[in-house]
Amino acid sequence: MEGSEAAERARLRRELVDLLNAYSTEAQHIGHAFANQHRLHATDMQALLAVMQAERKGSPLTPGRLGETIGLTSGATTALIDRLERGGHLRRSRESTDRRVVHLRYAEAGMALAQTFFTPLAPRTDAVMNGFSVGELETVERFLNGMIGSLVSYRDELREN
Repeated sequence: MEGSEAAERARLRRELVDLLNAYSTEAQHIGHAFANQHRLHATDMQALLAVMQAERKGSPLTPGRLGETIGLTSGATTALIDRLERGGHLRRSRESTDRRVVHLRYAEAGMALAQTFFTPLAPRTDAVMNGFSVGELETVERFLNGMIGSLVSYRDELREN
């Protein structure tokens, strides 16, 4: 790699890390605002996001998998699910032929609260994405999936220690 290309790669690397950190911070501010408005804990928000993402992918979480995903013990996960269920944010669902298997779903009341809060953000993010071609968005998708994968790998490594 030529010297000027290496320098540019290093500059872009620093800039991208700073931008990812800034994005993460701003997303957390918005998440905290939603949590505060609805008297939720930070862990509640992590759980709700995990449940929503799993549902979007068509593979709803079990309580055990939720606990693994957000790093909680079985007892803490049960208390969290109970609290979110009482608040109308989550519901337990038995969809399997094995009635012992419980899946977690976003409850309609909780989804309505989230949609009301986050809907004003959608046109803003849509406007940004509309400025990119499909190919560019695919590159961003590949980049973000790789970065998330590296974070998850490191998180799992930290949990093992």
